[in-house]
Amino acid sequence: MADLLGRLGGWCARHGKTVLALWVIIAVGLTGASLALGRPVSNDVSIPGTDAQRAHDLLRQGFGPGFDAGGTVQLVLHSQRPLTDDDLKDAVDDSLARVRRVPHVAEAEGPYRMGGLSSNRQIGLITVRLRGHDREKLAETTQALSRAADPARAAGVEVVPADSSTPADKEIKTGPSEIIGVVCALLVLVLAFGTLVAALVPIFSALVSVATGLGVIGLLGHVTDVPKQAGIMATMIGLGVGIDYALFLMSRHRRLLAEGVPVHEAVRRTAAGSGGAVVFAGGTVIIALSALVLGGFPLLRTLGWITGISVITAVLTSVTLVPAIMGLLGHRVNALRVLRTSESGPSAWGRLGSWVAGRPWRVLLGSVVVLAALAAPALALKLGPLDDGYAEQGSPQRRAYELMATGFGPGVNGPLLVVAEGTSWGEAVEEAVAAVPGVAHVAPAKVNDSGTAVLVQAIPEYAPSDPRALEVVERVRALPIEGLHVGGEVAALADAGERISGRTPLVIGVVVLLSALLLLLAFRAPVVALKAALMNLISLGAAFGALALVFSLGLGSRLVGMDPPATPSYLEAYFFSVPIDTYVPLMLFAVLFGLSMDYEVFLLTAVRQAYLRHGDNRRAVADGLGSTGRVITSAALIMVAVFVAFIAYPDPLVKVFGVGLAVAIAVDATIIRGFLVPATMALLGRLNWWCPRWLDRLLPNLSVEGHEEEDEAAPRELSLSGR
Repeated sequence: MADLLGRLGGWCARHGKTVLALWVIIAVGLTGASLALGRPVSNDVSIPGTDAQRAHDLLRQGFGPGFDAGGTVQLVLHSQRPLTDDDLKDAVDDSLARVRRVPHVAEAEGPYRMGGLSSNRQIGLITVRLRGHDREKLAETTQALSRAADPARAAGVEVVPADSSTPADKEIKTGPSEIIGVVCALLVLVLAFGTLVAALVPIFSALVSVATGLGVIGLLGHVTDVPKQAGIMATMIGLGVGIDYALFLMSRHRRLLAEGVPVHEAVRRTAAGSGGAVVFAGGTVIIALSALVLGGFPLLRTLGWITGISVITAVLTSVTLVPAIMGLLGHRVNALRVLRTSESGPSAWGRLGSWVAGRPWRVLLGSVVVLAALAAPALALKLGPLDDGYAEQGSPQRRAYELMATGFGPGVNGPLLVVAEGTSWGEAVEEAVAAVPGVAHVAPAKVNDSGTAVLVQAIPEYAPSDPRALEVVERVRALPIEGLHVGGEVAALADAGERISGRTPLVIGVVVLLSALLLLLAFRAPVVALKAALMNLISLGAAFGALALVFSLGLGSRLVGMDPPATPSYLEAYFFSVPIDTYVPLMLFAVLFGLSMDYEVFLLTAVRQAYLRHGDNRRAVADGLGSTGRVITSAALIMVAVFVAFIAYPDPLVKVFGVGLAVAIAVDATIIRGFLVPATMALLGRLNWWCPRWLDRLLPNLSVEGHEEEDEAAPRELSLSGR
C-alpha cells in the first residue's frame, strides 16, 4: 500500500493543475446538479416486525384521509378572548373555508366541535387531513395551510401550525456553525504551521471534500431514502476528518522539506507514509458507521452508510488533492508567515512520553481513576423520546406544543393509535382502552372502509417525553384483545428503543472486532490491535458521562442553549433534565469509535517506526509521542472546535452530538493518547509488536507509514513476527 500511495501521490504532484481542476469541477458539478435537480429526503421511520409498525400498516387500510401517506396538519388557534365571540368565529370560519380549498385537503374540521375547544374557549384546533399528498412536501403544505388562516390572524387570533411529522422528519437547516468551525480550525492551523498558506491547504481540501460529499448525498436522494439529518452529520464529520487528514499530511511534508528533501520526493514519501495512515484511519470510521446496518432501525442504518460518504471523500481528497496542491506550491507552502513556530511542542511531548514511560504503573492507575470519574455519570443517562416541548424557544413547533398542552393536556401531543384487527370488538375496544390507567380521553371507535379493523384514538395523561407515557403504551398492549396493536409516535419510539437495545451488543461487538482486525492488518500486532479497541471504548465512557451530566442530570443544559419546557422554580429553570433519543448513543458510539481510532493509528505508526530503528520500547514510546503529540493535539483542537460550534444549532439532536463528540475527542487526545496508551505500551514491552508465526504467514503484506522500507532496514531481532 505504501508503494501504491507513494506512486499516486507522486503522479498527483507532477500533474497538480489537472488534479486540482478535476476536483474543483467534480465538487462544483455535483453541488450544482444537486441544487438544480433538488435534494429529496425521505426518512424511513418504519421498524419492520414491531407492533407499532403493524398498527401503522393497518391505519393505511381505509380509515380515511390523514391515516394514509398524506398525513395530518393541525392549526392551533389562540386568542385572549373566547374564540366563540361573533367576530372571531366569523374570521375562523372564513379561514376554515380557505383551508379547505388548499390542494390535497380531503377533510378539515373546525374548532367548534366536540373536543375542538379548550375549557376556557381561548385555544382551538383546526384539524386538516390530507389525501394523495407527498409526505416529503408536508412542510410546504403546512405553510400553505397556515397562510390560508390569515383572516383569523387579521382578527387578532394567533395561528400556529403543527404537522404530524415525527422528530426524525424535522429538517435540520444549516447555519453559521459551519463558518465558525472553519474559522476556529484555521486559527489552530495557523498556530500549528505558522504560515497562512500551509494553514489554508487543509481548509481548502476539506471544503472541496464536504462539497463533493454533500453533492453525492443530495443526488442519492433521487434513488434511495436519504434522512434529513444526513447533510448535517456529513458536514460535521466531513469537516473534522477532512481537515485532520490534510493536517497530518502537511505536517509530514513540511518536515521533509525542512530536512532538504526535494519537493516531489517529499510529496511521494508523505503520500507513501502518512497517506497510508489516513487510509487506515478513514477505514475504521467507515467500518464503524457501516456496522449500524445491524441496528435493526432503517433510519439509523441509512444515516450510517450515507454519512460514511463524507469520510470516503475526505480520504480521497487527502491522498490526491492534497499531494497535488503540495506539488504546485513547492516551497511556497511556507509563504505568508504569520508567526514563528518553535520546536518546543514536540520536545515537550517527548519529555511527557519519557516521564510516562518511566513510571507507567502510577500513570496507568491515575488515568484509570480519572477516566472512571468522568464515565461514572453515564450510569444516570436518561434515554427516551425527545418531543417538541424541547424545541427552540419561540419556534412554531415549541409554541404549538405548549398551546396544545395548555388547552387539552400534555398527552394530546402524543396520541395513541389503537388498532384491532376485525370488527367484532367494536365498542369493547373503546371501553377497554378508556379503562386503562393513564388514559385521559378516548375518541369513538372507527371502522375502516373494508370492515376489517377498528381504530380508537387515545390521549394519555402524560407528555410524549414522560416515561409514564411508555407505561401507558404497555398497559394498552397488555389488554386481552386478540389482534390489538398500538401505534403513534410514543409507541413507535418505544419499539425503536427496544429494537436498538437488543441489537446494541451485536453492533458494538462487530465494530470492535472489525476495527481490531483492520489494525491487525496495518501493524501485524494482535496485542496492539485489541488494546487499541479497548482504549476507544474507555474514551466513549467519558463521552456518555458528559452527556449524562449535561442533559440527563441537567448540569449545563441551559448552557448549551436548551430551554426548559416549564419553569416552576428558579433551580429547575437552569438545571433540568433532557431525554436523549434511544438511537443517539449507538450512532455516537459508531462515530466516536471511528474518530478515536484515527489518533491511535497515527500514534502507533510513530511508535512502531521508532521501535524498528533502535529496539528500545520505552524510548520508542517517548519518541512516538514526541513526534506526534503536537500534530495530534492540533488535530484534536480542530475537531473539538468544529463540534463545539455545532452546539449552537437550535436542534437538540445536533446539540447532543456536538457535546458528545467534543468531549470524547478532547479526552481521547489528552488522557487516552497522552497518558493511558503510552503507559500500557511501556508496560507491555516487546509484547506490543509480538505476532505468532502462523498468524504472520496468514496476514497480507499491508503497511502504514512506509513500513516496508523500515522493515528492510530493521535488525533481524526486531522482526515483528516473533521469528
